Amino acid sequence: MADIIQLLPDAIANQIAAGEVIQRPASVVKELLENAIDAGSSQVKLIIKDAGKTLIQVIDNGCGMSATDARLAFARHATSKIRKAEDIFAIRTMGFRGEALASMAAIAQVELKTRRQADELGTRIFIEGSEVKSQESCQCAPGSSFSIKNLFYNTPARRNFLKSNTVEMRHILDEFLRLAIAHPDVFFTLHHNNTEVYHLPKGNLRQRIVNIFGNNCNKKLVPLSEETDILKINGFVGKPEFAKRTRGEQFFFVNNRFIKSGYLNHALMGAYEELLPKDTYPLYVIFIDIDPSKIDVNVHPTKQEIKFEDEKLIYNYLKVAIRHALGQYSITPTLDFNQENNFSNYTGTAIPQTSPGKNNPSSTSSTYNPSPVNDQTRHKNNLKHFQDLYDGLDAFDTNNTEDEERPSPEHSMTIESKWSDQPVELDDETGSFSQQERAPYQIHGRYIVSQIKSGFLLIDQQAAHERILYERYIRAFAGQAIGVQKLLFPKNIELASQDAFLLKEILEQVNILGFDIQEFGTNTFVIHGIPADLPTGSNEQQIIEKLLELYKQDLEVELLLQDKVAQAMARSAANKHGQSLTPLEMTTLIDQLFACSTPYKSPRGKNCFITFELDELEKRFSL
Repeated sequence: MADIIQLLPDAIANQIAAGEVIQRPASVVKELLENAIDAGSSQVKLIIKDAGKTLIQVIDNGCGMSATDARLAFARHATSKIRKAEDIFAIRTMGFRGEALASMAAIAQVELKTRRQADELGTRIFIEGSEVKSQESCQCAPGSSFSIKNLFYNTPARRNFLKSNTVEMRHILDEFLRLAIAHPDVFFTLHHNNTEVYHLPKGNLRQRIVNIFGNNCNKKLVPLSEETDILKINGFVGKPEFAKRTRGEQFFFVNNRFIKSGYLNHALMGAYEELLPKDTYPLYVIFIDIDPSKIDVNVHPTKQEIKFEDEKLIYNYLKVAIRHALGQYSITPTLDFNQENNFSNYTGTAIPQTSPGKNNPSSTSSTYNPSPVNDQTRHKNNLKHFQDLYDGLDAFDTNNTEDEERPSPEHSMTIESKWSDQPVELDDETGSFSQQERAPYQIHGRYIVSQIKSGFLLIDQQAAHERILYERYIRAFAGQAIGVQKLLFPKNIELASQDAFLLKEILEQVNILGFDIQEFGTNTFVIHGIPADLPTGSNEQQIIEKLLELYKQDLEVELLLQDKVAQAMARSAANKHGQSLTPLEMTTLIDQLFACSTPYKSPRGKNCFITFELDELEKRFSL
């Protein structure tokens, strides 16, 4: 039988390796930017076309390469970063595996122009499908310019798996920002389709963070700085009141390398314990400097996962450092020992004397025998506490009597509920709840109680309003215009560069929903009008920022662009939990909810209402 095992050709081997190293255009951006940093560049320019599918170009002013090095750089496992295996455990550079350029050359058309400072001429190399098509001398600036064109041109299946331009560009921005934050002493620019998205001059870390996330970010930052014999921790953490419900402003760097670590994130969230609202995430940019021999960065080709020699030690150091930083700025809760409300002033019950001593000479027994006077005092205090607990509840139902006449079935119409065997009733004449004898009312600023013949409805006011707005916005995209309320004085808003880029992508859809927003400068927009149905006094900038924040959550979800924008806008503009509503507003909301085509669920799948039957309540009370 003939031998069947054979060596794969280099081109095929490189394509297979590229599947792990180059997953999407953002992977190329990461590798090229890291190479530019390792080359000692002080200026780096990133040029993108069609979210990297057509062109990714990185131009730097680093050390450049000789003609021999330029060609050898595209060979597999060719690197200038290490010489022997032990060097892996002393890595300070970004790259070292020597796989990235070979992988790019296998699945794209690659052009490199490079020149060392001392050389008169540079080198131009063009590679396609791992095959060197040409190599020649050329005139070029000192440094290197890598152009990656038509990514995955020879692996169409991989190209078909790429997401929309908006999603792919979002991943590119993530990689770009991670490198830019880690190296504030390097001048970075990013251009997409001939438009400058970022212009980041040299500066310190705070200046770089503010340039990326906007001027408003400056007031959110709390400096972090701790140093021990084992490691050094520095950077910034955000104040709890500015935490967001979406991730995206969280960065860990170990020896200037961006990493992802759920373990370290858990330590950070532990430091914020009892300071953050539920399901929110603070901004943080944290650098950990540690002896390279104490970590292993060779865990994954992306080098974003590392292992620590002593994870528990790092965990505790990080948590304590953050708590210390927050405490220095009076952000962590403190105990006030000068308050008058202490145990010695408490009169609700007597404090038992358990043993005789110098300070209680009258004590003769370890048994506490309360006096009738103390019992009477305690009874009065308990009664007062009970009355305080229920104070005001009678205002909700002043006319409630057992002899109350219930609405007659002849004067009501019904709507079938998926959550109950019993129908939900509506008024026969008006088709709404507005003519019921008992008006709806709020509890805890979250839910609306509305009495029906068979019991009552409990409505989640936020979920219900989201459903109403969502269907209204979907109709707007179908051509049913939403009224625009023009502002007396147009309002300028400035967004972080990443948010500004995103808003430009969806600005047409946002304006269909009743806004009148126009671009005004790089990251600035002018609001000329807002949807007419927004509540009076709404903060336009907060609504736009919330819209973008929620839209980011659905970027990877396979939904139509209009559907994503409608869902995000509905969640941004809906009545929130805790918002007080008048009886008329509650009645209107209920009417509009049951006029929806799907009143049962919010756009994100949450129940809008639940029915409670009288029979069910009776059974509970009879237990």
